[in-house]
Amino acid sequence: MNFKFNFKEFLNKITNKKYINKLLTILILGIMLLITASIFKDNKKEEVTKKDNIEKEIKETDVEDYAYILERKLEKILSQIKGAGNVDVMITLDETTEKIPAVNKTKNQEKTNEEDSQGGVREINREDSTLQVVTKGNGDSILVLKEVKPKIKGVIIVAEGAYDIEVKEQLYKAVKTVLDVSGNKVEVYSSN
Repeated sequence: MNFKFNFKEFLNKITNKKYINKLLTILILGIMLLITASIFKDNKKEEVTKKDNIEKEIKETDVEDYAYILERKLEKILSQIKGAGNVDVMITLDETTEKIPAVNKTKNQEKTNEEDSQGGVREINREDSTLQVVTKGNGDSILVLKEVKPKIKGVIIVAEGAYDIEVKEQLYKAVKTVLDVSGNKVEVYSSN
């Protein structure tokens, strides 16, 4: 094996127009493939990132909407308590809403008794179960059986009439009752 480098042959190949055209064509095709691949890769990353952000936003919005609705309802009803005056409510929640999907459960049981040549008996029990999530329509969305709302972490009530101990106690009891939370999660303050 003789690996002698012949400089004259190399110069002849380089100066050959057909060789240069082929080399340039291959180079241009390679660059185009790299550009196309990077564009598709960036688009795919953006789509995944956008989808993740949207899902996160929806979850946060659900929780915020739930808390907002509770706060407005409480403000409306608590302001109707005699002497309470203008009432503001803030609720903090523990987690996000949990959605429990409908599932089809299939369970198979198989029981086999075997006897060996020495008279011994062996019993074999085999169980298989599968869970399949039920979807609506053409399978685009999951059928939800039940939604579990997040637990309430704490409630703050600020009311004009809370300087009066009786009004303060009524607000405190009303919130404990309607939200079914323990007393250590509820604070009532008077406003200026």
